Amino acid sequence: MSHLDDTVARPQRPVARRRRRPRGARVAVLTAVAAVLGTALAGLAGEAGAMAAAPASCAVTWRTSSWPGGFTADVSVTSSAALHGWTLSWTWPAGQHVTQAWSSTVTESGSSVTAANAAWNGDLAAGGSVGFGFQGTWAGSNPAPASFTLNGVACGGGTGTPTTPSSPVQTPTQTASQTPSQTPSQTPTQTPTEQPTPTQTPTTPPAGGCGAAVFCDGLESQTGTTPSGSWTVVTPNCSGSGRASVDASVAHGGSRSLRVDGVAGYCNHVFVQAAAPVSSVSPVYVRFWVRHSTAQPASHTTFLAMKDSADGNRDLRMGGQNGALQWNRESDDATLPAQSPVGVAQSTPLPTGSWHCVEAEVDGSAGALTTWLDGSVVPGLVADRTPTPDVDSQWDNRAWSPRLTDLRLGWESYGEGSDTLWFDDVAVSAQRVGC
Repeated sequence: MSHLDDTVARPQRPVARRRRRPRGARVAVLTAVAAVLGTALAGLAGEAGAMAAAPASCAVTWRTSSWPGGFTADVSVTSSAALHGWTLSWTWPAGQHVTQAWSSTVTESGSSVTAANAAWNGDLAAGGSVGFGFQGTWAGSNPAPASFTLNGVACGGGTGTPTTPSSPVQTPTQTASQTPSQTPSQTPTQTPTEQPTPTQTPTTPPAGGCGAAVFCDGLESQTGTTPSGSWTVVTPNCSGSGRASVDASVAHGGSRSLRVDGVAGYCNHVFVQAAAPVSSVSPVYVRFWVRHSTAQPASHTTFLAMKDSADGNRDLRMGGQNGALQWNRESDDATLPAQSPVGVAQSTPLPTGSWHCVEAEVDGSAGALTTWLDGSVVPGLVADRTPTPDVDSQWDNRAWSPRLTDLRLGWESYGEGSDTLWFDDVAVSAQRVGC
């Protein structure tokens, strides 16, 4: 037998054949997959389009208040289409430069400027407006930009005429006051959610008068129309058309009061400083009666300022924003309450056309602040070191132990907002005086 005959033939495995789907079935599967992917991609594209939708048309209003070498700008943008996220761009015509901004994030590259929405003001309804502002520098001239684009689309509507003080201004001698970094320009309409109530002390207000106050003045010793004696007219940074005087026709008690004619625009501010030994008392209680004629605007304004030696001699300021009372810390622009719809709802407007009693306790050792209006605590104006959402959580972002050194009553506007105010029966004490 040959060698080949000795080889045992091994049976071979049958090769498995792959069953092929009918061509029609494969086409159906691919069609289904394409449909699913198309739907998903269309959804993503729709979402992206909503986030960066270009407006059908838009308009920009531009207002400035200038002083030698510096200015503030108040910008309002209106879009005919709803937006979820906005970016306004322009080109500086004369080499201006932005130094700080609020209610937006501003970036510069040469003369090109872009302002993007803040986290809380990116949603804009069709036909709605949004505002923001900034402080800047200029040399030679300060003309408004010639044109703007919103989300890449050219805006119509032109620009407003820049405004300047009606009288000559003085060159600023100290750093210009900072303006708030969070400024929702639209009046909040959201229904506030229920918030924890800050501690309210004391529960029974004192009877009023002067009590043990270290300073108590009803302005009755004033004999002329210019504040004198215990009061000095001051215009920090620069002066304009704002005026302060003694009014013998309007008073809360007696026959005289301090009158402040406050004019819109940063350089038109004016204050009357009290000769009160504020630094000698702790905690500091301040009480005054105020009457004003114009409802508080959306923009930031101040009618009470107190220098804080523990905070770089920057001011602790009381005034308004978004139509309600607020505190503002100049050093970091923290606000009390937070400028969200819920936060603003925790404060209250200052009524016009009548006298109202404002009280504040500033406790430096505890880093706390309490505010009363007509004898009642205003929940949104309380910082008690226990963070309350939309009230003092931003305020408590850093340690704060104020040491106040002075007291000034008057008016300061950082964009829009003119008002006529009267102040009377002012007291400073180490304990609450009451109304």
